[in-house]
Amino acid sequence: MIDILGIGSPVVDILAEVDESFVAQIDGDKGGMVLVNADQLDQLVSKLKGNAVQAAGGSSGNTTFALAELGAKTAFLGKIGNDSYGSFYREAFVNAGGDGSRFKVGDQANGRCVSLITPDSERTMRTDLGAAMTLAPEEVKPEDFAKVKHVHVEGYLLFNRDLMLAVLKQAKAAGCTISLDLASFEVVEASRDSLPEILSEYIDLVFANEDEAKAFAQDSVSKPEVHAQLLGKYVDVAAVKVGKDGAWIASDEKVIHTQAIQGIKAVDTTGAGDYWAAGFLFGRLRGRTPEVCAHYGALLGAAVVSTIGAKLPAETWNGLRAKVQ
Repeated sequence: MIDILGIGSPVVDILAEVDESFVAQIDGDKGGMVLVNADQLDQLVSKLKGNAVQAAGGSSGNTTFALAELGAKTAFLGKIGNDSYGSFYREAFVNAGGDGSRFKVGDQANGRCVSLITPDSERTMRTDLGAAMTLAPEEVKPEDFAKVKHVHVEGYLLFNRDLMLAVLKQAKAAGCTISLDLASFEVVEASRDSLPEILSEYIDLVFANEDEAKAFAQDSVSKPEVHAQLLGKYVDVAAVKVGKDGAWIASDEKVIHTQAIQGIKAVDTTGAGDYWAAGFLFGRLRGRTPEVCAHYGALLGAAVVSTIGAKLPAETWNGLRAKVQ
């Protein structure tokens, strides 16, 4: 059995520390994610002047990688490129302990995401989905979901509604439970008309950060526990993460607050929400309570914000595994 099948865009992250003025000179809001084409991404990379590191990433990818490192049996459904970036991604996933048999291979270059990290630890992303964008609904097959317990979907698939629905219908037909990470406030705003129906019809567990929850509620005034309660009306479990202030979990018609790990110096928030979701899902796989699941999420989130990028050293993983087993 596969514990978790991650579904999304297998993009390679290009991470760079920049100052505020660098982010101010590019189009789009700070802290968000904007899709760009390959030429625009190349131009942005050229301005970094070599100040960048490379890592396998993507929202669902980060979550699935982390789950594999914790010891869960994972696989990934997404389209990699026919280039060195695509090979790099598959090899990284398999080396982490994942099952690489469900990757599709496209006819173009692999997707890339430039993550600009400012001194306040916030990341601003510009993404060229490359081959990942060419995954078509008809390529999603019943056998991709064979012997899978749970499916974790990144919200960026909402940009392609037909693909998202193909994934969700196949997953439900296979008897899988499904979680959705809302990914960014831009995703929520762009899919506002269809998102409530998708949540109520297909999703068992939804993850959101504070900005995403506000965008869904169209309410920037109410507290996050109110937004968690609203999301909880559509799904079995809704988690609204509020950084150093912990998270609010709506489950079984009640809302609880859970603490973040204190005393952590954040240097980069890349992957923080993805790792938080991995910890929570690992707890769910082990039958833990929402409070314990959220604590696992907090442990992983704290670990990843303490380093640049979403790749943790082996000794950190050893410590995390000891804490969640």
